[in-house]
Amino acid sequence: HAAVDPRVLALAAQVTESTERDIPLLLVKLKGILNSASLGREESKKIKQDIYNYDLTQYCMLVLRQDHSRLRGGWATAAQLAEILSHCCVGLEVKEDAEEFYKKFLPSAIDNLLVLGRRLQARFIRAIKDEEKQGFLRWFQTVTDAICWLFGGHIQLAACVLRNDHFLQLLITDDVETAIIMMSVLHNILRVNSSVLLQVDEETLHSVLDELVYKLSSTTNPVIGNAATKLLLLGAKFCKPLVKLLTARYKGLKGLLSKQWTGKGFDRDLCQLLDLLHLEQSNGKGEMQRQHQAARIIQATWRGFQTRKRLKKLPQAVTALQRNFRAKREQELQHLKKQKEDEALKLQMQLQRQRAMRLFHERQLALLEIIHASQVNKYMEEMEGKSALTIQRFWRGYRARRNFHQQRQSLKEYKAAVIIQRAVCKFLEKRRRRRPLSPWKDPKGLTDEQRLALQQKVDDYIKLHPASQMSEEMSKELHMQAQEKLAQFLLRSRLDQRAAQRRETLLAQVNTDVELLMNAPGLAETTEKDLDVFMSRSIPVATKARQTHNTMLKYTRWPWWKKLGDEFVEDDVIPDDALNAELGTLFIGGRK
Repeated sequence: HAAVDPRVLALAAQVTESTERDIPLLLVKLKGILNSASLGREESKKIKQDIYNYDLTQYCMLVLRQDHSRLRGGWATAAQLAEILSHCCVGLEVKEDAEEFYKKFLPSAIDNLLVLGRRLQARFIRAIKDEEKQGFLRWFQTVTDAICWLFGGHIQLAACVLRNDHFLQLLITDDVETAIIMMSVLHNILRVNSSVLLQVDEETLHSVLDELVYKLSSTTNPVIGNAATKLLLLGAKFCKPLVKLLTARYKGLKGLLSKQWTGKGFDRDLCQLLDLLHLEQSNGKGEMQRQHQAARIIQATWRGFQTRKRLKKLPQAVTALQRNFRAKREQELQHLKKQKEDEALKLQMQLQRQRAMRLFHERQLALLEIIHASQVNKYMEEMEGKSALTIQRFWRGYRARRNFHQQRQSLKEYKAAVIIQRAVCKFLEKRRRRRPLSPWKDPKGLTDEQRLALQQKVDDYIKLHPASQMSEEMSKELHMQAQEKLAQFLLRSRLDQRAAQRRETLLAQVNTDVELLMNAPGLAETTEKDLDVFMSRSIPVATKARQTHNTMLKYTRWPWWKKLGDEFVEDDVIPDDALNAELGTLFIGGRK
């Protein structure tokens, strides 16, 4: 403890015993301690080592993460602590736990400083009063200077700053003042570590270049344009692949720089950048031309090889082409032939169907003219029965053929199984025949006791189930009785049928006579023809039959609008209403 600076020791004790709100103001005292030791280099290193050993540097780094709008001292204290942290870390040589200091502590310090810078930038943009804006801008400048001082003392932190997402967010801003400050930080990064652009990943490099090119294309401020041009020029000088990336990724960058930024006060840097882009573009064109020439040579060689290969196979190809063409033409001809046959068959079937329908209708009309009126219904019933039988026969045939086609595979399997079984049976039979005959063995006979037991069972069964017996005389008598009853039944049914027919005939005759009497003229107007009607039994019947026939013909000649209700009735069937209306007085007369 004798070698430790008493001021550092006392400050460490105060920080340990103080509250969280008082720690930032206490840590500001480190600035006076560091300034007093600036005369001697060894003394300065000793004080920085003591500050780090007593964790005052870690306190400064952790305090930077807090919201200083709620702490004593405010954002001015935060800016001073950022400056103190950078001065404490630069020139410090840590021998114990050096890896933790360089790999963990310093990157965390950079991250906290960038977070503090983002907060100050956001408050500067939201501030309304000029005095408040100037204060935030001054503190933001102090923080960025601390960052530059820190990575200036530790060069490896330049890539860490460039990879940090907070740095990219600070750079991507539309505010002019903070954008100029951040571009100056990027300028210092490139000056401190010229190869930093080769150390970062491609996505980070593209993000930085996109933002610089965006600032050149979206603003007319010469300060922004000068800073962005200098950064692109500095990167192009230090990193040759960057020129090729600019030429390939941003096609219109050269025209943008020459048209928009010429004569803005930084023509020297602008001309140098344009010359680099032009040189790279010309080299790229020459390289592209050489590549195109090489590609053409390769293509010509490959085409020549393919052509020679095809010429060797040309006879086979021609033969195959002719064969395929003939096969395709034959297939097309077969298709056309089949299509024509199908069309002809369809037309023939249609004509046959029409001819059959016409013949059917003609036959129906001829039968209606020939058949007696009393036999029309009977004939129609017979035709309906025959039609139903025909339809059923065709349907059963179709169903049987369909089932046969569906069961063809099962039938094949069944036949195959039968053949296999037959072959196996033949094989087993042959094998059985080849076996030597075994010596004859007499069957075991029944013993006397078994034979007596079996005979006793048979006798018991016969006693329980006696057979019915009938004599021959009784059978003949029963047969004669059955024949007499059958003859009586047939005679009685024939007499009943004749009586029913006579009864129906008499009823029809009475109805016909009643109708003729009702329609007969008076006695004064009676003629010989009227007498013939009453004397003859066939004339009224023929007259009524003729009227019925004419009614049927009239119905078949009706227009379509009179048959709207009969769409589902066959053409040869006349509705019962029409028949009742026209033939309600038709009765059969005469005697059988």
